[in-house]
Amino acid sequence: MKFSTRSIHTGEEPDLARGIGDVVVPIHLSTTFARNDPEKPTRGFEYTRSGNPTRLALEKKIASVENARHGLVFSSGLAAETTTFLALLKSGDHIIASDDLYGGTERLLRRVLSETGITYEMRDLTGTEPLKDIPERTRMVYFETPSNPLLRIVDIKEVSTQARDEGLLIVVDNTFATPYFQNPLDLGADVVIHSTTKYINGHSDSLGGAVVTNDVDHYEQLKFYQNATGAVLSPFDSFLTMRGLKTLSVRMKEHEKNAAEIANFLKSHRMIERVFYPGLPEHQGHEIAARQMRGFGGMLSFTIRSDADGVRRFLSHLNYIALAESLGGVESLIEVPALMTHAGLPESVRQAHGITDSLIRLSVGIEDVEDLIWDIDQALSFL
Repeated sequence: MKFSTRSIHTGEEPDLARGIGDVVVPIHLSTTFARNDPEKPTRGFEYTRSGNPTRLALEKKIASVENARHGLVFSSGLAAETTTFLALLKSGDHIIASDDLYGGTERLLRRVLSETGITYEMRDLTGTEPLKDIPERTRMVYFETPSNPLLRIVDIKEVSTQARDEGLLIVVDNTFATPYFQNPLDLGADVVIHSTTKYINGHSDSLGGAVVTNDVDHYEQLKFYQNATGAVLSPFDSFLTMRGLKTLSVRMKEHEKNAAEIANFLKSHRMIERVFYPGLPEHQGHEIAARQMRGFGGMLSFTIRSDADGVRRFLSHLNYIALAESLGGVESLIEVPALMTHAGLPESVRQAHGITDSLIRLSVGIEDVEDLIWDIDQALSFL
């Protein structure tokens, strides 16, 4: 099956053999499941934290679209990340992380994992020798591509090859690209993480996260921690996420088309200093993105020729684009990373990474692009 067919049918095959013809997997709200034998759960289900039919259907579906053998879903993207770190690392292990990450991930590394004895460093993984001079006890390389919020591109195949030579695990956050545009496991990654809150669900109404892998040992470790820590996705959120995933391919086509038009509009606007979008030929990493992705996605960032007050004036005059955190919904969302998603980073770190007060991140929705361009244009006129 091709992508769209798998995203619709995998995990939701009608069970006609048992006389159940549901075309859509129902929401199994029961927290516990009766059995005939005290030692043998019925169809493998005993307690919803350990396993739930609705959640299992989603786990099969999300594994399928990522070309993975195994999938697990969690109560949030950060829960998926935390489980991955705790399940695959131990005290004393070291992580090499890319230097452009979601602020919540950096906070998790800096404020939470450090308490467990797991250390980390952030470095530029976009160069030709990203894994040169690897510290002792390094166990994992973790990165986003495209990254949040500067849309930096890491060569997954190259970094994975270097990491494998050193015996390191490669974990890739594929939230921005989505499995429709990119499959990191096919390029050498060991584990892929998603915030399903974003494009996978696509409607800004369900919090969730996912982890997929081809390695059965990693899967068993992750599944044990999923059950032991209990950060599982609810049956209702599993249902919503499955429903959203079915339309991922058609949504991503519109997200990308709109984002490309807006990026080209912005780069020629006199009040825009710089545009960050992998689809632009001048974007650093464009050639790598074109090689490892099947499209450039719906996220972009830009800096305006103004100060913090100018940024506020611009944002206050938008009509259709909501000032809000998160991304990947059908509606366009805009935010200022330095004041919102990345505000928890020390200012020196933000400045070093290029997250200035004039940087704006835009999650381009699937509205009529003419309306979005009009809205941005008229708001910029107030600068």
